Amino acid sequence: MHPPRAARAAACVRPRIACILALWALCALAGARADEVQVAVAANFAAPMQELAAEFARSSPHRAVAIVGATGKLYAQIRNGAPFEVLLAADAATPRRLEDEGAAVAGQRFTYAIGKLVLYSARPGFVDAKGEVLQQARFSHLAIANPQTAPYGAAALQALQALGLRQRLASTFVQADNIAQAFEFVATGNAELGFVALSQVAAPGKASAGSWWLVPAALYAPIRQDAVLLKAGANRPAARAFLDFLRSDKAQALIRTYGYDN
Repeated sequence: MHPPRAARAAACVRPRIACILALWALCALAGARADEVQVAVAANFAAPMQELAAEFARSSPHRAVAIVGATGKLYAQIRNGAPFEVLLAADAATPRRLEDEGAAVAGQRFTYAIGKLVLYSARPGFVDAKGEVLQQARFSHLAIANPQTAPYGAAALQALQALGLRQRLASTFVQADNIAQAFEFVATGNAELGFVALSQVAAPGKASAGSWWLVPAALYAPIRQDAVLLKAGANRPAARAFLDFLRSDKAQALIRTYGYDN
């Protein structure tokens, strides 16, 4: 004797419902595992971070959101409660300070890149191969990132001091909030020259229309750029996953394409 039609229909529907519920459970589990990490990023590293974030999203269930600014200003925001979970600084001192102050997780700090300083002009041929343009009275404005908040600005002043030009050229300084703004001042012609990061003029596929001089590393303290896990990210899987990704061979190779050492 065959079961009633209604019973047969119910028996057919039950596996479908079970399958749908299983799919919902899998989606919920994936959603629970996927997360977003808030990364405070030094201005010089904005372009590589864009590529790294895209690769991180492709290779993990998480995604990284970058907040870009001068390292000193990012530090102030962190100390004032900004919910950043990871800091990619333009120096080593700021992450170490955050550790000492209890605002970062001890033992998670590492160097992700070593930056290089360049003297840049948007005008082709204006900057010579030895940087002797600094000795000549052919410019009125020299863009420098704020040395109090931007490590690349501090490095620029160190280089000028080593060359014996800091006082002589002080009247030409145009101070930018960060290295990105310093580059903008030069790119738009508001300053004939500027000290910027190599990553801003030597990015992959970016043919600079201007001219630049790679400042000898002996003229300034090494720009060791450290990453650190902040307290807000201590229990966030996405934050730890991003730092693991940043240490990976793939990420480090990408960083080198922007002119950094690591």
